[in-house]
Amino acid sequence: MDQNTLLYVMTAFVIIAAIALCIQAAMLVAVSKTTKSLQGKIEPLVPKVEALVPRLESLVEVTKSTVEQSKKQIAEITYQAGEILASTKSQLAMVEEVVTDATARAKAQMERVELVLDDTVSRAHETVALVHTGIMRPLREINGIAAGIRTALAYLGRGSRPSVAQATSDEEMFI
Repeated sequence: MDQNTLLYVMTAFVIIAAIALCIQAAMLVAVSKTTKSLQGKIEPLVPKVEALVPRLESLVEVTKSTVEQSKKQIAEITYQAGEILASTKSQLAMVEEVVTDATARAKAQMERVELVLDDTVSRAHETVALVHTGIMRPLREINGIAAGIRTALAYLGRGSRPSVAQATSDEEMFI
């Protein structure tokens, strides 16, 4: 590359750098103006904010004390809840024991009732069998004897043989 070209290239870069510096300076001036306008707007607020600082400090202290009280109350409530839970567990265990015992006793009583009922039914059955054999059998025998006597008396009272005209349907089968 020859020297003139190099000189032109360097000149172009210097001009570009100068333009960039001018742009930066303009931006710095704009930032400075904006900062001054913001400072003008903020300066009237500074006394108000300074007046709020003691209030905020007292509010922070009150908040800290409230948080501490809340921690104590939460700890107390947690302890009481734990005691209630432990008491509930022990009472539940006692209730479970009572229910288990009552269930076992009820089952035993039901078995006893079933045994008594079976015994009662078997005794009733025996009583019916005794009545049947002790009363009904002799009655049937007496009935049978009475029927035999009636038949004998009827036969003797007829005297002669019945005629074919008086034959019943059962007797006709044998004739």
